[in-house]
Amino acid sequence: MKVVIIGGGIAGLTLGIFLNKNNSEVVICERTWIPTNGHAFLMHSDAIAILNELKLAAEPEVKHKSINSYSLKRPKGNEIKHLKLSNWNCIKRVDLIKYLYDLFPKNRIKLGRDFSHFIYENEKVTAAVFKNGDVEYGDVFVGADGGNSIVREAIFDSIETTPVEVKEIVGVCKCTTIETNFLSNFNKFQHKNKGLAFGFIPTCEENEYVWFIQYDTAITDYNGNTAEELKLFSKDLLADFSQEAKAILDSNTFETSYIWKTRDFNLLPAFHKKNVVLIGDAAHQALPFTSAGTTNAILDAKVLAATLSENLTIEKAFTSFYEIRKDDVLQHIQLGRDLKNEFINPSNKSDDDITVPLIKKREVGSIPGKSKPIQVLYFTDPICSTCWVIQPVLRKLELEYGDQINIKYCMGGLLPSWQEYNKPKKKKLISTVSEAAKHWDEVCAFYEMPGDGTIWNEDPMTSSYPPSIAFKAAQMQNADKAILFLRSIKEKVFLEKKNIIKWKHLENAAFDTGLDSARLLKDFEGKAPALFEEDLKLAQRLGITGFPTLIFYTSDFDNQHVIKGYQSYEAFEEIIKQLVPDIQKNIVETNPLHLFSRFSTMTTKELSIIYNITMEKAEMILDELYQKGAIDRYQNKNGNIWLSKEKQEY
Repeated sequence: MKVVIIGGGIAGLTLGIFLNKNNSEVVICERTWIPTNGHAFLMHSDAIAILNELKLAAEPEVKHKSINSYSLKRPKGNEIKHLKLSNWNCIKRVDLIKYLYDLFPKNRIKLGRDFSHFIYENEKVTAAVFKNGDVEYGDVFVGADGGNSIVREAIFDSIETTPVEVKEIVGVCKCTTIETNFLSNFNKFQHKNKGLAFGFIPTCEENEYVWFIQYDTAITDYNGNTAEELKLFSKDLLADFSQEAKAILDSNTFETSYIWKTRDFNLLPAFHKKNVVLIGDAAHQALPFTSAGTTNAILDAKVLAATLSENLTIEKAFTSFYEIRKDDVLQHIQLGRDLKNEFINPSNKSDDDITVPLIKKREVGSIPGKSKPIQVLYFTDPICSTCWVIQPVLRKLELEYGDQINIKYCMGGLLPSWQEYNKPKKKKLISTVSEAAKHWDEVCAFYEMPGDGTIWNEDPMTSSYPPSIAFKAAQMQNADKAILFLRSIKEKVFLEKKNIIKWKHLENAAFDTGLDSARLLKDFEGKAPALFEEDLKLAQRLGITGFPTLIFYTSDFDNQHVIKGYQSYEAFEEIIKQLVPDIQKNIVETNPLHLFSRFSTMTTKELSIIYNITMEKAEMILDELYQKGAIDRYQNKNGNIWLSKEKQEY
């Protein structure tokens, strides 16, 4: 089977390399030269993983810069969103094209071929004809010739595209005056009341940035023709923006900048007709707000190569390609349109609700949430040592019964202040920071959980209220990520000896667990204290006097069972079976690396409890994984905590 690819850009080259590896006969036809125009773009790690499949193990990866966070600010620089990014990279187009070009046989790339029309026989295409008179015969023809595809027009006639409502001015420049805290970030400055935004992203070259200005054409438009006119127009747009914006424009050479007219078209009913198929922007063009175009082109190439290699008929291979890709493509098209409408009408959304302009993975085969038969009120506190050492039991509970138990986390307010804590209500085991230090060490050692009480002597906490309020602020964003946040601040205080009253540690924990740290601060100072007060009142009403306290119940709150303090896993299971006698538990995956894909950190005791094995056996398993380089380790005086190397998707 001979495949003729029309278009030697990213989609066409990637497909050609995959097909060549599958021993297919492939010819790539390009108009003038292999296109290297364009500046740089964001690409998801999924696409980089595919690119790595194309090379030999010893060959270098495509040059890319990891982008670790997204920061959204108002024009003057006040931050309204700050989120961790785990799987995004900036890649220069010229680097990616060169990488792909070097992986494909040069004698099969035919330059100077500007597509003209097809030759048909019995309604099937037998050859592609080019404007220079060349004719290329083949069995399968692939249109990889971009958003203005002539191949698409040849098989489907013209299609209706959306009007150009937003334009982007794009450039790349060297700038040495940008602060170092911008060097791994996607930074965007967006106007609150009109469709105007500026953004910049560092490339893999030192002090180099790709930048863009997005503007609503209903507000203004560019009518010039020269680089100097484009520079003046850009500066006028950003006259009220931050110094970073002005520094970027001052450093830019506008001779290489261009204006991108953004538009898209509806999902096609098919990506093929007979033996001609479209990939990349020729098949589907989304508005650029999602940063999905290049990733989609590479995914298209891999999927199409796979379906063609499965010994299906050409028609079935193309149909399978469409069925695999259409849902993702449709999601990207819709998100692009939603983001465009949000951009044009910025006052319709609050700061909290502004959408992050990056596509997320579609949830494949997700099942709508169902009502869980068992409910739990869990009263806890970020600095409660018993709440820390009970973590192994709770994690096993989540693994075996998580789909049937709903746990609601409530903050109990263990330490309002030392003055309030020591009021003569009843005799307490702890009344000073030195006693707290000793107690932590004793509890952690007894329950075989890592922990270090010396923080109470070195940097003592005066209250547990600030981290408790921060947890309520986290819950306002996302209940699941709030639990990750709580785990993170517990690790910071019990293992790293970080005083989690201090905002910098709370902010870092929020960022590391995928929360918007800028919003967390706003809610921490705004609505979260009232929510914390509600938790305190609920605890008082229910007579909660110690932590942890867990109240298990079904639909009838009168039928409840209470666990106070540390209890064995068997005690938890006994209550569960009393509430739902025929309950079935899940089987826990026996591969410990699977647990690290579920939990980003794990103590030896947690593996011991989850697998019901001795601490010695658990330590041996984890150390073996560590020695192989599969996981990392953080050593503490009372034991180790083991760290996943798998990137978490946020």
